[in-house]
Amino acid sequence: MATYHAIAATSQAILGLLKDACPKNEFQNAGFALYHPFDFVTPPMEEGISLLLYRVAPNGTLRNLQPRLDPDGRRYRASLPLDLHYVLTAWAKSVEKQQRLLGWSMRVLEDTPILPAGLLNHLMPESETFHANETVELVCETLSLQDWTALWDKLKPQIQTSVTYVARMVPIESNIELTGSGLVQTREFKKSLES
Repeated sequence: MATYHAIAATSQAILGLLKDACPKNEFQNAGFALYHPFDFVTPPMEEGISLLLYRVAPNGTLRNLQPRLDPDGRRYRASLPLDLHYVLTAWAKSVEKQQRLLGWSMRVLEDTPILPAGLLNHLMPESETFHANETVELVCETLSLQDWTALWDKLKPQIQTSVTYVARMVPIESNIELTGSGLVQTREFKKSLES
C-alpha cells in the first residue's frame, strides 16, 4: 500500500502525464501546475492546465479493508482508501485555445484511466510511494449543478470552463503494527467450585 505521500504523488502524476503528452506544436507555451483556490483570483499562468484538489474523502466502497500483512508476516492496521476530487481547468487568452486545451487534456486522461505505480512514483523524491503492483483509477466525475455552483462560488471571480475528475482508491498505509496473541492451540476448562 502507498505511503502518506500518495496524495501529492497522484496530483503530480496527473500533471506529469499531461505535460509529457502535450503537443508542443499547438500548445508551445502551455504550463502545467497545481493550483490553490487563491490562484483563481489572479491566475499565475496565461496558458496551460491547472489542477486543483478540492476534496478528499474516504472511499465508501472499500472502507473496511483487512489489516495489511507484510512479507515477514507482521500485521498492520488497515489502509485508508481515499478518493481525490480534482478540478482540471484550461487557461488561455483566447476562448478557442482554452477549449482546445480542455478537449485535448480530457482525451489524454480518458486514454489513460489507470495510473500505474511507475507513473505515480516518477515525479516524487520518494521513489517508492506506491508499490509496484498498485494503481490509481482516474475517472471523469459529473457534478450536479448545485455542487458545481457551490464549488465555483468559492473560486470567484474567475469562473473558468473546467472539468472534474476523481482519483479512486488511493490507499494510505499505516505503520502501526497490530500485536496480539497467537492462534489458540488448546482450550482449558476449569471446574467450578460448586461441583
